[in-house]
Amino acid sequence: MKISFSPPRIDQKTIDEVRDTLLSGWITTGPKTKLFEEELAKYIGVKEVVCLNSGTAGLQMAMNWLGIKSGDEVIVPSYTYCATANVVLQLGAKPIMADINYEDFNIDTSKIKKLITKKTKAIVAVDLGGFPADYLEIKKIIESDDIKKLFKSDNNTQEKLGRIALISDAAHSIGAEYYGKKTGNYADMSSFSFHAVKNLTSSEGGALAFNLPKCFDEQKIKQHFKSLSVHGQSKDALSKNLAGGWEYDVIHPGFKCNMTDINASIGLVELRRYNETLKKRKDIFEIYDDILKKESWAILPVHENENKKSSYHLYMLRIENCSEEKRNNIIRKMAEIEVAVNVHYKPLPMLTLYKELNYKIEKFPVAYQCYKNEISLPVYFNLKNEEVKFIANSIISIVNKEIK
Repeated sequence: MKISFSPPRIDQKTIDEVRDTLLSGWITTGPKTKLFEEELAKYIGVKEVVCLNSGTAGLQMAMNWLGIKSGDEVIVPSYTYCATANVVLQLGAKPIMADINYEDFNIDTSKIKKLITKKTKAIVAVDLGGFPADYLEIKKIIESDDIKKLFKSDNNTQEKLGRIALISDAAHSIGAEYYGKKTGNYADMSSFSFHAVKNLTSSEGGALAFNLPKCFDEQKIKQHFKSLSVHGQSKDALSKNLAGGWEYDVIHPGFKCNMTDINASIGLVELRRYNETLKKRKDIFEIYDDILKKESWAILPVHENENKKSSYHLYMLRIENCSEEKRNNIIRKMAEIEVAVNVHYKPLPMLTLYKELNYKIEKFPVAYQCYKNEISLPVYFNLKNEEVKFIANSIISIVNKEIK
C-alpha cells in the first residue's frame, strides 16, 4: 500500500476552473484574483484581504510596511518553518527566539515579556500545525502600560500603532477558530499560505488579512500592498492592458509577489468546498486518535479545546522517551512499507544559517524535546479511511519494536 504524505486535491472542478481562466485570455492578476480576495475576506470574517504569491510574501510585506529595519528586533518562536525568521533577517533586523509550549508547539507566551526591549517592533505568533496561538495573551502583553511605555516608534506607521505589532504566521491555520472567530481576526495582520501541501491550495500562493486598529484605512493599505506586489506600480496589469492605458508610474520600491488568476482559480475551487475539506481532515485526526490513544508512548496532537479549534493541517504525533536516532529509524521503516511520513520542523537554532548566527538549541529545551520525537502522519482529502488505519497500525507495530 503506497501512501504519499500530502498530495493536492486536483479533480475536474479544478481543471474546469483553470481551463476557464486560460481561455479567458487573462492569466495574471485580474478578475479571479479580485474575486478570490473578496471570498477569502468573507470566509475569514475580515474586511480586507490581499492575495500574493506566497505566505512568506505576506510576512515580508507586513514587516516592510511597519518599517522594520536594521537594529530592530522581532520576537518569533524557535519552532517554526524558516520563513518566519528569514524575513526578519532579510530586513536587517534580528529574530529574537522564544521557546514553545510542550502541549501544542506554539510560542510560550510566558517567555515573551522578558524578551521585549526598546528595539522590539513586532511579535510573530505561529499557528503550528493549524492550532491557534494564544493571541489574547500576547495582546495583553503588548497593550500593557509598561510595555507600551518601553515601545519606541521610528516612523509614522509605528507611531500611529503606538505599540509592538502583532503578526500572525497563519500559514497552517486557514479555517481554524479561536474564541469563536476564525484565525485572521486577532493579530494586526495574518499571513496565510496556499502552497501545494496546504489544506487550501492555489498551487503556490498566499494572502494577507488585515485586522488593524480603526485609525487605519485598511482599504487604502490594501491598495498600497497591491501596488507593492508589482514593483510599486501605480497601475495593475489589468488596468495597463486597457486600450490607451499603457502609462503608469512607480511610486514605491516594491516587490514582485502578486498572485495570478491561474492560482486564484484553483484557490476559488478549494475555498468553495473548504468546509468539506475540514470535515474530512477532522475525521482523519479522529481515526488516528482512536487507534493511537491506546498506546502508552503516544502523545497525541491537541486539535481542539474550550477556546480553540484546529484546521487539522498536521497530525504531529510524538513518541514519548524516543531519541532522534530512534525517531529517524521509525521514519525509515515506514518508508520501507511505502508510507511517507514527515517531521515538522527542525527548530530554527538547529539550522546551519542560525547556528552560524550563534543561536543555540540548548537555550530552547522544549523546542528540542518536541522535535526529537515528532513524526507527522499523512492527512489529505483523498486519503481513505482504511489507509489511515493502516498508517496508524503500522506505526504502532514499528514503534513497539523500536522502543523496546
